[in-house]
Amino acid sequence: MIRRSRRSLPATVVALVGLALCALVATSAVQLLLHKSPVLDYARAAGFAHRTQWSDLPVVIGGGVLAALGLLLLAGALLPGRALVLPLGDERVPAGAGARSMAAVLRSAAESVEGVDSAKLKLRRKKVTARVAATRLASEDLAERVRAALEDQLDRIGPAVRPSTRVRIS
Repeated sequence: MIRRSRRSLPATVVALVGLALCALVATSAVQLLLHKSPVLDYARAAGFAHRTQWSDLPVVIGGGVLAALGLLLLAGALLPGRALVLPLGDERVPAGAGARSMAAVLRSAAESVEGVDSAKLKLRRKKVTARVAATRLASEDLAERVRAALEDQLDRIGPAVRPSTRVRIS
């Protein structure tokens, strides 16, 4: 039940490029039907294409750039996005918690420990990393107390995959 982010950016880029090309071709076709000079001159484009060799430097560079862009778009569409909803408890009962809300709850648990001025938290599926800014009067065992607070909060939340906790004090 891990809900992941949608890959709308690659789809939007491809759709906008396709729309622009279709609009250009449609405009040229309508202009030809109305016996006007087209925006995209077929004779000039065909002449340029016939004069160009596959081994010319602009063709090789353009092909490399288009191939790299295509691979980036393909990777962006196929690789899974960040988890938006993380599964909770038993897999037989479909329940989940939002990753942002879980991170906010864990951050507030870290900030509630005495001696913590502020906390920044990174939540991954298998790892929670807390960077804690300590006050001047913080005790030596602050990292252990923050870790205990985070693990206590994780016990209350009950994620299906229990992430390991890591605390850094600054």
